[in-house]
Amino acid sequence: RQELSDIESKRQQVLRKISEIEAKPNHSENTSKQTAGITNFSPNKDKIKLFRSLFRGRDDVYPRRFESMRTGKAGYQPVCKNEWVRGVCGKPKVKCSNCNAREYLPLTDQIIEWHLRGENPNESDKKDFTIGIYPMLLDEKCWFLVADFDKSSWQDDVKAFTKTCAEMDIQFSVERSRSGKGGHVWLFFEEPIPCMKARAIG
Repeated sequence: RQELSDIESKRQQVLRKISEIEAKPNHSENTSKQTAGITNFSPNKDKIKLFRSLFRGRDDVYPRRFESMRTGKAGYQPVCKNEWVRGVCGKPKVKCSNCNAREYLPLTDQIIEWHLRGENPNESDKKDFTIGIYPMLLDEKCWFLVADFDKSSWQDDVKAFTKTCAEMDIQFSVERSRSGKGGHVWLFFEEPIPCMKARAIG
């Protein structure tokens, strides 16, 4: 009984936190009004503006997706100006996080355009160009929360999660994951909120 009481107490705390966010104007609705006319034929600058209005995170650094030719393993790592520069870069002996010569590149409109196109036309090998984002700002706040569902029951899990959002009048966006075997549910905030609060809401 005590355990049930503790769980109910925590549930009430989360509901109170959600109520605080619900009391503010919804960022998704505001964005929808501002970008309602954007289509596939809109100018690139308008598409980039829409992208930036939703996926806000750190601008001083961004990660790019890589795929190992040797192992087939995929992941994301921060983009560094000095990566593989002879005499400067210490990879693979020195990890990027321990490198004194690391110089991360900022996220620019050009980078976002290449991401949306899926390639950097300046790269001769025409590798897939996919970036990620570091959502936690330096003050430990964030502009959005994304819930990742990748188990065999992911479709039912997404339905349950979005049903709860709808019942609480919380706007959300759903997308299929890159692999096609999972889904993501995005919650966008009108202003950056503490990451701990975002996680509690999730």
